[in-house]
Amino acid sequence: MCKIKGMKQRVLFVCLGNICRSPAAEAMLRRLVERANLAHRVEIDSAGTYGGHAGERSDVRMRRAAAARGIEMTHRARQVREEDFDRFDMIIAMDDNNYEALFRLAPDREAQQKIFRFREFLSHNPDWSYIPDPYYEGHEGFELVLDLLEDGCATLVEQLGKE
Repeated sequence: MCKIKGMKQRVLFVCLGNICRSPAAEAMLRRLVERANLAHRVEIDSAGTYGGHAGERSDVRMRRAAAARGIEMTHRARQVREEDFDRFDMIIAMDDNNYEALFRLAPDREAQQKIFRFREFLSHNPDWSYIPDPYYEGHEGFELVLDLLEDGCATLVEQLGKE
């Protein structure tokens, strides 16, 4: 974990288009921190390294799969901005391509130290080195992503609860 600037820990999830994985991670973590009574201590958002979907709602297939688990996704896609590196304490990339893109976008070394790979938080699925993009997959791809996100977000909640 990284140093906390104030009372709130600020977490930003990042994938490519910000319509599947990162908004699902945002919604998943939001639900888990609410259950753990930590919502007052955690700010959560998501963004994409690609801005082509800016303003769009999350992919309807991801929204449906999440809703079946009682998770509401209301996020509108946006692109990562330089000020995100100042605003957030942790910037968590869904895969290596987005990790590398974030590393290049970071304004300095201090900002680069805030970037993590989501796989670092997987405790029950250590064989996964990234969160796969379900965009071109069937229903099973979205379910797999939600399983992985639930695993990693549960680990994050444990860490946030200790701070």
